Parts: sequence; C-alpha cells; structure tokens
Amino acid sequence: MLGFSRMVEEGKTVAFEYLRINEVGDEELILVASPSGQETASFRMVESTGDSVVFENPEHDFPQRIIYRLDDNGNLAGRIEGLIDGAPRAVDFPMERSSCGNGSNEKQTFPPPATPLP
Repeated sequence: MLGFSRMVEEGKTVAFEYLRINEVGDEELILVASPSGQETASFRMVESTGDSVVFENPEHDFPQRIIYRLDDNGNLAGRIEGLIDGAPRAVDFPMERSSCGNGSNEKQTFPPPATPLP
C-alpha cells in the first residue's frame, strides 16, 4: 500500500512524506516512511484491530510509534508518539476522507494479522 502526505502553508508545500506498507516474510508488515529532508525509517506493525493499527520502531529518534485509527464517520486520524530528549511527545494528524477521483468513498477497515506478532 502506498501513501503520500504534504503540509501546506500559505498555499505552498513546506514538507512532504512518502509512505508504504510492505509485507515482509509470511505475515510481518512494515511501514516505511520517507519524509522530506530526513532519512527513510521503517516501523514494524505491533498491533491491529478492526479500526486501528500501530507501528513501532524503538530505535528511531522521533517518532517511535505511528498510530492510525478510523472513527465512526470513516475519517482517519494519525498520531505519532515518542520521546524527545527523554520527554514524551505526541502529534495528532486528523484527516478527512476525500474522493480519489474514481467516485469511490467506501469505508475501509484494517484487517487483524493472521497470527499475533511477538
């Protein structure tokens, strides 16, 4: 799965990020983030429910956790969490569903992993 995000201020893109979720091995999922101006980082899926998924990389500077949740209206909320200089930090990214140009606007859910990850 591929994704792209951008931050816009005063009509200009000031930051962007490419995301992809890869299947590694038989059942492990990895989120690979390539943000503008930073090195690519990988995060392992550690939890999945019908409406949320959590990826972690405790070795990454910030964030160490990436969380996505669907609300009852089908809107996606992203959250990044971790430590900066030993202090806990979090940033929320509320999102709204928009058409992809094909007219589809169906609610999606995250499937649970086939087997629990260690």
